[in-house]
Amino acid sequence: MNVGKSISLGAPTLGKEEKQALCAVVDSGWLTMGEHVSAFEHTFAELHQAEKAVAVNSCTAGLHLCLLGSGIGPGDEVLVPSLTFVATAGAVRYVGAKPVFVDIERDDLPHIALSDAAARCTARTRAVIVMHYGGYVADLPAWREFADSRGLLLIEDAAHAPAVGEVGRLSDAAAFSFFSNKNMTTAEGGMVLARDRSVLERIRLLRSHGMTTNTLDRTRGHAYTYDVTALGYNYRLDELRAAMGLMQISRLLQWNGQRRELASLYRAHIREHLPEISIPFTHEWDTAAHLMPILLPAYTDRERVMAHLRSAGIQTSIHYPPVHLFSYYRNQFPDYALPHTEAFSSRELSLPIHPGLSTSDVEKVVSALRDAL
Repeated sequence: MNVGKSISLGAPTLGKEEKQALCAVVDSGWLTMGEHVSAFEHTFAELHQAEKAVAVNSCTAGLHLCLLGSGIGPGDEVLVPSLTFVATAGAVRYVGAKPVFVDIERDDLPHIALSDAAARCTARTRAVIVMHYGGYVADLPAWREFADSRGLLLIEDAAHAPAVGEVGRLSDAAAFSFFSNKNMTTAEGGMVLARDRSVLERIRLLRSHGMTTNTLDRTRGHAYTYDVTALGYNYRLDELRAAMGLMQISRLLQWNGQRRELASLYRAHIREHLPEISIPFTHEWDTAAHLMPILLPAYTDRERVMAHLRSAGIQTSIHYPPVHLFSYYRNQFPDYALPHTEAFSSRELSLPIHPGLSTSDVEKVVSALRDAL
């Protein structure tokens, strides 16, 4: 039976500031690709010590443009994790390239493995996408060296890891997510960074139909017409989401800190009360603490554990079912066996973590988990 307040997996933190920002945009009469988008791009770039950023309508769009803007296309191969959201591999297919799935290092380090990536490189390999699982930052200096030594592009799927460590600073391009369950949200939305200015400007062009000017410039009389110089997409971010993003980003570092504190609290309680459960990474790891992943003991009936927690009003999830085992990818690329990824995914359970949680909420989750086991 559901008793007391329910505990969501990853609730957004929203308040009067976001409401006021949205109302101000409505009152302005300008709803898309205006001053709020420009300010949001500038603020995000500054936070990541970048010169510029390009706002898009999703991280998926961002990944697509990172690849397209970098010249990845048909005949190319891109190394990707299978332990990720499907968009990481989907973006590779969008440009006509082949995703080459790479195993994780091990249970306590579920990042794409350097050694397996090296073994899967071929003459067609053009890039590697590194995903910061759960917000725990991958070894970017090692991946930079790996990419440089092989002449590859290094792209980050940074959906889980805004404003932490060296994320967005060492790669050729990085895509971020502002989906509703992320560390900061615009409901839908994303951002792209790229260290090559020409690549970033091409991404900016492709974001809006390949058009050489935007609607705001034409309205202000800065341009009377425009050209279309490439086959582009409608990946624009609107003013409403950008205004909301400006409110959210001002508290992102604080929220990341709260998430880290909650993760440390979970680790302490689980270590004390549930020593049979293991937790990936270590408490010192550089992280935005987007997820709180744990590994259940082998042969545990995970669905029954999740059902027990749900009956106690606690939402949980699985991050992630391996992409290479989904029907589409299994049919397209059938010859994959990733034993570490498959073993990890079969035992992983994500517990609630977001700034709205209290110490007593964490204690309730761990207590219910102990009862379930």
